[in-house]
Amino acid sequence: MSKFGSSQSVTRVEDQRFLTGAGRYTDDIAPENALHAFVLRSPVAHATFTLDTEDARQAPGVHAVITAEDLATAGLENKMRAHVIKNRDGERGDASPRTILAEGRVRFVGDAVAFIVAETLAQAKDAAELIELDFDDLPVKLDLAPGGPVIHETAPDNIVYDFHLGDEAATDAALAQANRTVTLTTYDNRIIVNSMEPRSAFAETEGDKLHVAVTGQGVWGTKNDLIKWFGLSDTQVRVTNPDIGGGFGMKAMEYPEYRLVALAARQTGHPVRWIGERTESMLSDNAGRDLNVTCTLGFDANNKITAYKVDSLSNMGAYNSEFAQAIQSNLFARVLCGPYDIQTMYFRNRGIFTNTTQVDAYRGAGRPEAIYALERVMDFAARELGVDPLDLRRTNFIADEAFPYKTATDELYDVGEFNRVLTRAATEGDVAGFAARRATSEANGKYRGLGVAYYIESILGDPSETAKIELHDGGARLYVGTQSNGQGHETVYRQILHDQTGLPFDQIEVVQGDSDLIAKGGGTGGSRSVTTQGVAMRKTADVLISNLTAFLDKNMDTTDMTFDAEEGVFRAPGSNVVVTLLEAAEKAHQAGEGHLATSEETTKLPGRSFPNGCHIAEVEIDADTGETRVDRYTVVDDLGVLMNPMLAEGQVHGGVVQGIGQAITEQVVYDEDGQLLTATFMDYGMPRADDVPYVAFYTEEIPSTANPLGMKGCGEAGTVGALGAVANAVQDALWPLGLRQVDMPFTPSRVWHMLQEAKGQVAAE
Repeated sequence: MSKFGSSQSVTRVEDQRFLTGAGRYTDDIAPENALHAFVLRSPVAHATFTLDTEDARQAPGVHAVITAEDLATAGLENKMRAHVIKNRDGERGDASPRTILAEGRVRFVGDAVAFIVAETLAQAKDAAELIELDFDDLPVKLDLAPGGPVIHETAPDNIVYDFHLGDEAATDAALAQANRTVTLTTYDNRIIVNSMEPRSAFAETEGDKLHVAVTGQGVWGTKNDLIKWFGLSDTQVRVTNPDIGGGFGMKAMEYPEYRLVALAARQTGHPVRWIGERTESMLSDNAGRDLNVTCTLGFDANNKITAYKVDSLSNMGAYNSEFAQAIQSNLFARVLCGPYDIQTMYFRNRGIFTNTTQVDAYRGAGRPEAIYALERVMDFAARELGVDPLDLRRTNFIADEAFPYKTATDELYDVGEFNRVLTRAATEGDVAGFAARRATSEANGKYRGLGVAYYIESILGDPSETAKIELHDGGARLYVGTQSNGQGHETVYRQILHDQTGLPFDQIEVVQGDSDLIAKGGGTGGSRSVTTQGVAMRKTADVLISNLTAFLDKNMDTTDMTFDAEEGVFRAPGSNVVVTLLEAAEKAHQAGEGHLATSEETTKLPGRSFPNGCHIAEVEIDADTGETRVDRYTVVDDLGVLMNPMLAEGQVHGGVVQGIGQAITEQVVYDEDGQLLTATFMDYGMPRADDVPYVAFYTEEIPSTANPLGMKGCGEAGTVGALGAVANAVQDALWPLGLRQVDMPFTPSRVWHMLQEAKGQVAAE
């Protein structure tokens, strides 16, 4: 096999330009003559307001000041897209839209009020200072519970939706008959996404055509928004994504600024650029997590789970925006049963409006909310039942022979060998040696705990994807419908195409993120990219080679021409005829059949694939200070067939770091007035290098049957398991002290207070 082919650890081709400063990010490539935009944002969490913009409009260098009133004057709808699902009673959830610019009322600190466009950024900021904003404060709601001050009149109890899945009556009956039930409530703390590159955009007009460049995870959602908003035709709007410095789900969402730069460019006749500053991003970017989940498990006398009931409260922030409801309920529920053989379950999730920014996104996410809650209650149950946490999982795993397995949430798991993965993790993580390490820690005045989490997630998003391959005299252009956010797509896609065509890496150009060049695509999110795109590429290459094979047979007086993918040549059996792929394409052009040198195919995955794995973490807690450190970390993943093991390991390492960050250091904090207190990196605890141990990574390859490449996806695997593993390790360390309720983040202050609670010296927080 070629050293550059699939399943080989090929170094990323993107790194050369990224590490030498040659990346092409949105703010790098904005037109030099572009005007600069600045967003005036609400300084209060909840209020009615009036504003006077006359002085700002007359300020030096100002070309436009856009408010909600200006949108109305222009005949433009002042709302963003929203997804509304049905409540438990069959009625639709609250459909209160998120405004593009606040209209008489602001609902969180950072709510966009006005969009100022000037010749320089300094002039735009100066003009914003001249806008007179008069506020009448309204009561602020921050608690994660129904009721309280009303944020939207259409939701008098602040409930966005009340979703459910499963059989409540059957679940309650099974719990009533269970030999033992265990209940635990966990809090999944809010985090800020903090991508390396802040959100940004620029817009320009080209005749009657609008071009908008965004830092997104796909171009087609933004394009459709602009077409509908302005009433333009498909050919009048072009959206591009250049290099993207991290997405994490947050950049897949819609934001006001993308429409506003487009409007400003059309109104002023000049290109317009905007980029968020770091504190601005912390205030206005969609955040992640922030929900309380109460889980109850019922067990029979043999510790087999008989029922599972979940009640979740999710903080949706100030508006119903984008995929808030769909992600927090439908997708949460899809893998709710995890890797366990659970026949009876019931899931209820209520979304709550609060005076905070949106909570739509997931930083390296997958379905960590579901897995975190389930793995926490599994570990808690093991201790309550007096059994080994690993044995309790083994007892309840879906058996190997039960696959394909239909879960209680109606998902079809194709394959799985969970006990094999768990056993490997226990060996590689030296679980047998933990008691000795714990004794050593105790001798040094520290508590030590071991935590296990077994995750399973699903490849989400659109199961369809399109690929186009275009051969030319210098090689091939590969057009893809996904969008790299730094994961290494250009390398992996070249590997896949090299495998099928034999073309060297330097003859393959990957084209992404341009709605003019790529008619449709699903973008990137939910670990879908390489799986869906790889299958589409494979089909496209097969059709391309098949067409050229038939052409050569017809035009070279040969029969049974074959293609050698290793060498990238066509051969005729019984003769010395050898034609390279590019030579075949050239012959097709010379014969007036150049269309045969291009192929475009759309494929659809027959089903989801389900990456899964076991994380084992060990923590040490200083008995005097409460400082908690992750000391050892082991991951064994079943990611199916890996296209590039080195890149997969890097993805998992990054995800584990994100999980450790949320578990140990990160927490979004608002004061009682809704002011964000963690709005800089001086206040928000992003993990540093010395917060993270060496992460040992291993794989057990169990190919998926849901796609012809056998892949399962890996982009979110690290975070999904890390939260539960670290939290369970802290629970294990503090369990002997009588502490039964421990919640992230495990900062020194929080853990110290837990220790004092255990000692009876101070009241619990």
